Amino acid sequence: QVQLVESGGGLVQAGGSLRLSCAASLRTFSNVAMGWFRQAPGKEREFVAAINWNGGDTIYADSVKGRFAISRDNAKNTVSLQMNSLKPEDTAVYYCAAGRGYRISTFVERYDYWGQGTQVTVSS
Repeated sequence: QVQLVESGGGLVQAGGSLRLSCAASLRTFSNVAMGWFRQAPGKEREFVAAINWNGGDTIYADSVKGRFAISRDNAKNTVSLQMNSLKPEDTAVYYCAAGRGYRISTFVERYDYWGQGTQVTVSS
């Protein structure tokens, strides 16, 4: 059974930093792209960042570019999201997701497995 477990969420003041981690019990972890998405109350789930199978290619939503950094450790089956200069509009539940293949994608439909989410709240 595939499990993705996020951790590292919490409450932080605007301008602060958080680091999210995702541990994956996925046999093919090192062969698939990984992504982070977020969903704020009353809004649709939106793409945040993604990384390809070997970490050589990344992509970010315009809203987080320059502030967030995604990375992965294939030896540990983990993917992380370093979030700096946080803003109140970053408040959401953040989800880790495992892609359908090795290429990165910004589309929810291209991800097969999802974690339960971790809450990030940024106060002004």
